Amino acid sequence: MKKALESAGAGEIRRHQSTLIWEVAIAFPVTIALWLGVYYLMPPLGGMEEPLARLVFALKCSCFAILFCFLTGIEAVAHERLRSPAIDPLSGYETRRMTINLRYLQNTLEQLVLFVPGLFALAFYCANGHAMRAVVATTVVWIATRFAFWIGYHHGSQHRAAGAPGMMQSMLILLYVCARIGYEIAGPAGAIAPLIAFGCVEAVLVRTTKPVSA
Repeated sequence: MKKALESAGAGEIRRHQSTLIWEVAIAFPVTIALWLGVYYLMPPLGGMEEPLARLVFALKCSCFAILFCFLTGIEAVAHERLRSPAIDPLSGYETRRMTINLRYLQNTLEQLVLFVPGLFALAFYCANGHAMRAVVATTVVWIATRFAFWIGYHHGSQHRAAGAPGMMQSMLILLYVCARIGYEIAGPAGAIAPLIAFGCVEAVLVRTTKPVSA
């Protein structure tokens, strides 16, 4: 009986993983197309020659991201609390919808910590209004992938994978800007060093977080 339950559990995990992989495989090319579409179809931004102007523009983009992806999550939870026993946070009342929205909020807060500094650094390293289109494209993709994550989560936890490209985008931008900073400090070797260091840390994490068989 125990083996049958373990086998059923393993099968469910494999199905869950399969769905995640397929959705990620579909989401990535769609996200790349969206990023490229925004970047190449929008006109260059004017007045972006000075670093301060570029940083202010990145701040404006961050405001859009927070408004549409974080504040809306807060509102979703607040509206449901207002119309249910959860108006008392200590009551222990929590619907499945509220649980998902709370987890979305927590995840979005974590993603903002990656997205906002990376966006500011990306804006700083953009040379002009042409390059600054990357800041807009990055913001649009981040917002779109947050909504994909949120909507997918409500259809099933395995469907939250549609938002994975947003996380990957933030990671790539942070790697890029850290490489730029390293280059300023120590040339090509300085640019490569943080990439190698991060790759080593990632390899350790993959190895050490492998599930231990009972």
